[in-house]
Amino acid sequence: MAKRDYYDILGVARGASPDDIKKAYRQKAKEFHPDRNADNPDAEPKFKEANEAYEVLKDADKKAAYDRFGHAAFEGGTGGGPRGGGGAGQADFASAFSDVFDDLFGDFMGGNGRGGARQRAARGSDLRYNLRISLEDAYRGLQKTINVPSAVACGSCNGTGAEGGSEPVTCPTCSGMGKVRAQQGFFTVERTCPTCSGLGQIIKNPCGACRGTGRVEKDRALSVNIPAGVETGTRIRLAGEGEAGMRGGPTGDLYIFIDVADHALFQRDGVNLFCRVPVAMTTAALGGDVEVPTIDGGRARVKVPAGSQSGRQMRLRGKGMPALRGGGTGDMFIEMAVETPVNLTGKQKELLRQFEAESGDNHPEGDSFFTKVKGFWDSMKS
Repeated sequence: MAKRDYYDILGVARGASPDDIKKAYRQKAKEFHPDRNADNPDAEPKFKEANEAYEVLKDADKKAAYDRFGHAAFEGGTGGGPRGGGGAGQADFASAFSDVFDDLFGDFMGGNGRGGARQRAARGSDLRYNLRISLEDAYRGLQKTINVPSAVACGSCNGTGAEGGSEPVTCPTCSGMGKVRAQQGFFTVERTCPTCSGLGQIIKNPCGACRGTGRVEKDRALSVNIPAGVETGTRIRLAGEGEAGMRGGPTGDLYIFIDVADHALFQRDGVNLFCRVPVAMTTAALGGDVEVPTIDGGRARVKVPAGSQSGRQMRLRGKGMPALRGGGTGDMFIEMAVETPVNLTGKQKELLRQFEAESGDNHPEGDSFFTKVKGFWDSMKS
């Protein structure tokens, strides 16, 4: 079977520049690499075909020979090209593929390019602090000082990890790259340097205080501003207040998670508050006023309409919780709980019997309920 033209394989014109040829090969290599086409049996032959074409066209001498004689320039094993012996062919394959290795797999391997700098020093960990506050604090907002155990930059070595002001030295294994490469057949495999753990530097004389890590454990006192309106689950981020990075690396962040404690009087639902208030039976029947507390520490008088039943709600506008970051204030809902008197005296019992005798059919909720019960029983019989 006749071999395809190398320019056609890469999809470039004969006058294409070296950059255009490399760009075309990179696209073909990405498209047909076997690791990305496990279910396509035609991918590997096309990948090798593109590699063979690029190995010739990237070399000025081989390209000139190919432009003049075509594939015949490399037949018979004399041209030093892709067919110039098994060992040479394998080396050429690896050489061509290595040219675009970083472009293909930099995003997966974390590579910085063949001439790139070493990895940055490791960033410090983020910290979480759980802060429990009262509902009153959530209503008003507060400034609170917390103690956070954390890793901070070592004062003895200023976070470098090296003793006596000495500087870390370039890692001899990776030459400061933080990565090492190994040839495995056709492929170049890149790994984190085992000597410096990817930092690109080693410390010959580690600091005695931090043992070369550049940080020590210490409790820190931080002042935290808790805004009014926070709820359970609200997260507050303090940038740069987490753990110090390794050997001068950037500091992590501190995240404060708010937990608002349950209240003895109020139940919260978003920006609204609910308060269950006991009301005397006589007040509920005759009407009157009750005094209720508010979350700001004040008091409010609520008018109880005559004939009120348990569960009836009344609204106090603007007496709820403030919305976080503005947006108004919620309402407070008063739920009545009509009380039945207990430990009655003889006179009280007699008065209630007289009241019962005079009440007749004055039982609106009871009448409605038992009417529904009768309908239910009738439906069951039928």
